[in-house]
Amino acid sequence: MKNFIKSTARKLGYDIRRLETVTPSSRSSGFTLFKYHKPDGSFDYDAYRRIQEEGNKRKIDQVWVIEANIKLLSEYLAAHLNPLQFGICHGTRRGNEQLWFRKYLGCEVIGTEISETAKDFPNTVQWDFHESNPEWTGKTDFIYSNSFDHSYAPESCLDTWMNTLRSGGLCILEHTNLHAPEGANELDPFGAELEIMPFLITKWAKGKYFVREIIEATEKPSAVRSINFIVIERR
Repeated sequence: MKNFIKSTARKLGYDIRRLETVTPSSRSSGFTLFKYHKPDGSFDYDAYRRIQEEGNKRKIDQVWVIEANIKLLSEYLAAHLNPLQFGICHGTRRGNEQLWFRKYLGCEVIGTEISETAKDFPNTVQWDFHESNPEWTGKTDFIYSNSFDHSYAPESCLDTWMNTLRSGGLCILEHTNLHAPEGANELDPFGAELEIMPFLITKWAKGKYFVREIIEATEKPSAVRSINFIVIERR
């Protein structure tokens, strides 16, 4: 399977490599990952958290998510998940996504936000979405995020999210053309082409979950060429 994925990716013009070898200057392989390093080369978590909190506060009045798209996803979730009782939206800033999911699904939906501003918005908890929460593990019906590009460790981050889901639960990652490698920076450290995401997810999953399908958004801002939703199912 590993050799098949690599050979297929190469035919599409991509080269799958271990993320640990990718640097901000390596932006030609279909994905990239910005590194937060201390002078000694070790991971600088404090720098990551500070940059994310500063970015959150700087953009606190900006709303990225579109209600029509949440309605579309709510209809999809209602059609494919039963029962549907609890969901989590990661990296929600103002928390509009969980409000709209609650509106259309009529179930408990919370949001996470790394910044202290989480306390200012309904149904939002301050939480680093890389961290596991035993209260959510195996008990979540669905996860949604348009902030996966804010992950400093996308493989382990996605694994944590998928472990949060119950068997058959769904994780929906919003992906736009702005999430491509050239869009990666210190605030949005992970960037990948849409075409390479299924290969990365398959590689990371190790059989525990899989890409179910990719859904095109109903609406998009004029500044964005494309919005798609990658639906990942836990086995």
